[in-house]
Amino acid sequence: MRFGIDFGTTRTVIAAVDRGNYPVLNVANHRGDPEEYIPSVVALDGSGQLRAGWEALGCEPARLVRSFKRLLSSGQVTAETPVDMGEETRPLAEVLGVFAEAIAQSIRRYQRQHGDDSAPEAVVGVPAHAPSAQRLLTMDALTRAGITVLALVNEPSAAAFEYTHRHASTLNSKRRSIIVYDLGGGTFDVSLLRIDGHRHDVLASRGIARLGGDDFDEVLASIALRHAQREEDAFGRRARCRLLDEVRSAKEAVKPQSRRIVVELGEEDIIIPVEEFYEGIRPLVEETLRTMEPLVGAENSLVDTDIAGVYLVGGATALPLVPRMVRERCGRRVHRSPLPTASTAVGLAIAADPSAEFFLTDRRSRGIGVFREMDAGQAVSFDPLLAPGAVQGGTHITRRYRAAHNIGWFRFVEYTDMDAAFTPGDVATLAEVVVPFDPALRGADAQLSEEELRALPVTRTDEGPLVEETLSIDSDGIAEIRIELPEDGWSMSVSTGSGRVQAHR
Repeated sequence: MRFGIDFGTTRTVIAAVDRGNYPVLNVANHRGDPEEYIPSVVALDGSGQLRAGWEALGCEPARLVRSFKRLLSSGQVTAETPVDMGEETRPLAEVLGVFAEAIAQSIRRYQRQHGDDSAPEAVVGVPAHAPSAQRLLTMDALTRAGITVLALVNEPSAAAFEYTHRHASTLNSKRRSIIVYDLGGGTFDVSLLRIDGHRHDVLASRGIARLGGDDFDEVLASIALRHAQREEDAFGRRARCRLLDEVRSAKEAVKPQSRRIVVELGEEDIIIPVEEFYEGIRPLVEETLRTMEPLVGAENSLVDTDIAGVYLVGGATALPLVPRMVRERCGRRVHRSPLPTASTAVGLAIAADPSAEFFLTDRRSRGIGVFREMDAGQAVSFDPLLAPGAVQGGTHITRRYRAAHNIGWFRFVEYTDMDAAFTPGDVATLAEVVVPFDPALRGADAQLSEEELRALPVTRTDEGPLVEETLSIDSDGIAEIRIELPEDGWSMSVSTGSGRVQAHR
């Protein structure tokens, strides 16, 4: 069974592929009531075990981590990056793994309810400007949880599928493009896409890695403390978490007709005029509009353009000020998704549905590259092997080098484009190969399974064996990857058409 997974900064939403329908999965909250999302939180319970999602909300607030996805936006993040959980820390990979397992459990529960016991497959959303490490860590965590990741798709691109599915009538021969404005809990992305039937081409994309609803919460918390004359108070972790929970709930209750916001601060109710809150966050919304300007054009208007509309998605666009300011800037052709928090997940499910026949880009315009381990497993690099447009039958690329680690991890992917920082765009998995460079790990006495190899730490070596890495494309566009250690008479190959891995001595 296939799914779309929108791993959000504050909420994670999952949509299923069900015979042309894309229902959002219900998840039982900590009270047993159904919700359409999993809180993107992880916490340590009283016994020191990690809990995720709704289970985590029942743990001690001082040991709970919200918005841990924001850590992934750093270009320096690794699997070992520490996550502060009160007086303790846990490696980021462990935190991601526990949360990925919570996602997998929700998916398996849904499958059991529908009598399906197949291995789950998913298309997963990532921010448009997510660095390579974020893409790889996300893919790895879900794969380890038992979910086959079919592709990583930039979140605005996925929301465009949902737009086309819902608003196809707005597209015509004169207006063939849309702008997706995606303001979530922690990130802002905006993309310009040209749509031709079921084909979607990303023309341009921009974003802000750390701007979203979390920042609105901080502004409202500061205003509440100022009204209570408690700006100088020292808040512990527990009290700070409680305050942010309260202002988040108060913010989400704001409607277009609201005139005031009530924030509970201890035993006191703080009354805040809505316009005062709006004035506090207006500069943040202005920053998103400035980021979007190059996609709209010099006139900063949709008039006399082929843009059918601006599509607002992401939970933070539910705040009435956001669509108001976008309409003031762009005019009437602004549409807010009726499912702002689920739009991306639904779009990802559409992308996962082969019967929907939606394509983000022509396969011939995709390139092939590989994620590699660096610095003893402390960093990840992306190596483009074939540029977009260069993937064609009869292509053979061979690279030779000395291994620098005891184990080689190769994640071969297709990608759409690459920015100046060598970060690939939308990514689709071709194959993942683990190679034991250390002879002690592949001798007859070792008999290590692939799973056991994956569990071993990556360490640097003085001078490893000679490696020959070959990528071949046949006439059908199928890629075959061969890793050979010629000095040791050992090789491994995988065909992306069959998915079978063969190792030889």
